[in-house]
Amino acid sequence: MVHGWPDTPALWDATVAELAPHFRCVRFHLPGFDLVKGVRPASLDELSTLMRRIADAVSPEQPVTLVLHDWGCAFGYEFAARHRERVARVVGVDIGDHNSRDYLGGLTLREKLMIAGYQLWLAVAWKLGPHLPGLANRMTRWMARTIGCRNDPQLIGWEMNYPYAMGWFKAYGGLHGMAPVRKLMGESLPGLFIYGRRKPFMFHSDAWVRHLGRQPGCAARGLEAGHWLMKQKPAEFNDLVKSWLLGEPADQPRPKA
Repeated sequence: MVHGWPDTPALWDATVAELAPHFRCVRFHLPGFDLVKGVRPASLDELSTLMRRIADAVSPEQPVTLVLHDWGCAFGYEFAARHRERVARVVGVDIGDHNSRDYLGGLTLREKLMIAGYQLWLAVAWKLGPHLPGLANRMTRWMARTIGCRNDPQLIGWEMNYPYAMGWFKAYGGLHGMAPVRKLMGESLPGLFIYGRRKPFMFHSDAWVRHLGRQPGCAARGLEAGHWLMKQKPAEFNDLVKSWLLGEPADQPRPKA
């Protein structure tokens, strides 16, 4: 279970409580997101290696199910593409075919400007962090609250912003060359995609939702929520995830969530 920005493994507390009677649930901090440990940016290669080590440690004999949100989706999809044999299926939350032509081509100018605005703000806060940490933290926490995150501000820091610097400034090797998500979930792996309908812009294309609806073993569902579905609609979200995971044929071994 991989969280995104600006979250911690606590994001999944209610989901773990729902799934724990049926699955072994494994969570971890993305590097740099445990503020106690300080600044720890990681490249795509390093993040994929970390996830491989965790998967091998907790489930050496079975492929795992990935449950992903936000940047956890981007990094988790990449891990699955690089280590297909270690992944049985994927639950992606609110970030879909983010690197497809359908998605990028479908964004309006206003949506592109909104996305660039908040992401560049956070990337700049990352750059300022080593020199002006107080300002960088205020920028980061203000943006988190502005876009709807209600986490404790003391658990949010500029150290979490390096993914945006990767995307906009090509820091730590950048994000160029990430595997196309569309060729992964649906065409290669069974997948459930859950997204919030109440947002100023989406992180997936309508074409991809239709694509998943046509693929055996896949589904896409929208909830009347924003980006943090597991907190805004916990009962609906957790029931949906649990039902889909338990819907595998009874004679198949269940991967560990």
